[in-house]
Amino acid sequence: MKKYIPGIILSLFVLAFSSFIFINRVNDDASFKQDFLDLINETRAKGCKCGNTYMPPAPPMVWNSDLEEAARGHAKDMAKQNYFSHDSKDGRSMNTRIVTAGYIFKGWKSFMIGENIAQGQTTIPEVMAGWFKSEGHCKNLMNPGFKEVGVAEYNKYWVQDFGGREAFSKEQQELIKSGKYRLIQKD
Repeated sequence: MKKYIPGIILSLFVLAFSSFIFINRVNDDASFKQDFLDLINETRAKGCKCGNTYMPPAPPMVWNSDLEEAARGHAKDMAKQNYFSHDSKDGRSMNTRIVTAGYIFKGWKSFMIGENIAQGQTTIPEVMAGWFKSEGHCKNLMNPGFKEVGVAEYNKYWVQDFGGREAFSKEQQELIKSGKYRLIQKD
């Protein structure tokens, strides 16, 4: 039995260390998301000036994991292929990447998406300050139609994907089911 004790102790140490690393990674991920949401929603609550345009207060955004997945994929792709663009080198657009990641429009009354990208910043406050100083990026951040966000960073490539979906009301859903309300999809 004594010959197994060092192996058991080593196994327990490895298990404890692995758990510590996993818990820290989960905490870092939660902190990353919360830091972005705090900076976005703090400014949305007050309103701000984007270029020469005053953007009034907007409702807070919530995190969306599908948008985060789309952002992560694009950040990694730009870093690995050394380019900086909203369009991927393989021809995929922001729309294609976001919908492919699972942020779908079918079944929603309205649907809108947007994207901010940045390169070179090293911290969340630094990248957010840059986006709020840029008129177009700031307008995305303050757009009340955007209700959800997902952000990713990979080797100093930052992608922030936005989404806004509005559900049909219960009354509208009943009208659709009864055939009294027709949906027309525009291309």
